[in-house]
Amino acid sequence: MTRRRWRQGSWLGCWLCLVWLVASAQTQQPQQDIPDAPSATRPSQTFPSTPPPVAAQPLPGRDNPPENPPASDQPPPPPPPDIATVPASGETKEAGSPVDQVYTLKTNVNFVLVPVTVKDDGGHLVGGLLAKDFSVLEDGVPQRLSFFTSDPFPLSVAVIFDLGMSDAAVQKVNETFSALEGAFSPFDEVAIYTYSSTVSTASDFSAVNRRLEAVLNQLKTARGRNNGPPVTSGPLGPQGPVINGRSVDPSAPIVYTPPKESRVLNDAVLRAALDLSKRDRARRKMIFIISDGREQSSKASYSDVLKVLLSNEIQVYAVGVEGAAIPVYNKIQKLRLPRLGYSDILPKYASATGGEVFPEFSRSAIEESYHRAIGDTRNQYTLGYTTRATPSSAYRQIEVRVRAAQKVDVYAKDGYYPLPPRR
Repeated sequence: MTRRRWRQGSWLGCWLCLVWLVASAQTQQPQQDIPDAPSATRPSQTFPSTPPPVAAQPLPGRDNPPENPPASDQPPPPPPPDIATVPASGETKEAGSPVDQVYTLKTNVNFVLVPVTVKDDGGHLVGGLLAKDFSVLEDGVPQRLSFFTSDPFPLSVAVIFDLGMSDAAVQKVNETFSALEGAFSPFDEVAIYTYSSTVSTASDFSAVNRRLEAVLNQLKTARGRNNGPPVTSGPLGPQGPVINGRSVDPSAPIVYTPPKESRVLNDAVLRAALDLSKRDRARRKMIFIISDGREQSSKASYSDVLKVLLSNEIQVYAVGVEGAAIPVYNKIQKLRLPRLGYSDILPKYASATGGEVFPEFSRSAIEESYHRAIGDTRNQYTLGYTTRATPSSAYRQIEVRVRAAQKVDVYAKDGYYPLPPRR
């Protein structure tokens, strides 16, 4: 009886194990894609074979809690941060942020360069000076020098020839062109201008090469003003063509008016200054004028041209010929002689910009002045200081003082304009 009951119990146990295995297989078959086994404390979730659209599935967060909250034994996941995505370069900076303050910072600091030429009583350059030997005053206030050098600079030079002078003076100047070309170095760049009643550009800025030589050779054929009186009658007079002393058009009025003479020196300097303003700031800029200094009928005034010169750090040097070759001509501006008219325009430009006028009569003296003017400009002392000038077009006066063992002459610009003039 006991053996029979044991066999019945064994068969019953085997049957129950088989039923449990079949039930387990049917229960685990739909969840075979789930990587983790069901948890004893967390009911299994049914995942659809095709996920719903993203828009229909809200992300859990502070406003959208999850449908199945986690069990009490596990901490809830932290909510995702609030992130707003904007297009590139479309972000809006927070007002008053440090980055915003950096990009809106404004300063009124100007760096002023002052080229200075120092000569002794004999007109020779004085070398060997140091920064401690110079002092600069702006509007009477001493300035602290932050830059000093005595190294030579490459030049950007605008040469202006006056073709309104007498023909004899023009021909004398034409014979000195070879010496002018030899005064420049291969690192300089030169432009050529001519003027009389109008201004012409003979050559744009280029290196000292055969092109410059060709332009100067062509200028040797230029002629100056007629030395005689103006023609007011005859076949070449203003009354028009005549036959046997009678006008072709008897009804035409005969007007004996000499042609009005014009010498547009200001206009020539202005054009050269505007072209120089576009050159590299690493070069020293210079206008070199060969003229008798007469100015008449220019559209530009002296004050307007001077603003352009000082705003662009351009110096004016000149060789005075003919009437400008008198020994005291280069001292006229410093003496401030009254009622001198427009014939003193060259000393005015030179004195205000820190240049110099060389009055010369002979051909050899003119050739020597080329080397002196260009050499002085290249080998100047250069001072620099920072001024907190307000943005305005007000003129600021500069005074340069030199402490030397001997008596010296100091050539420097009289002042500057903090901002370029409006054009």
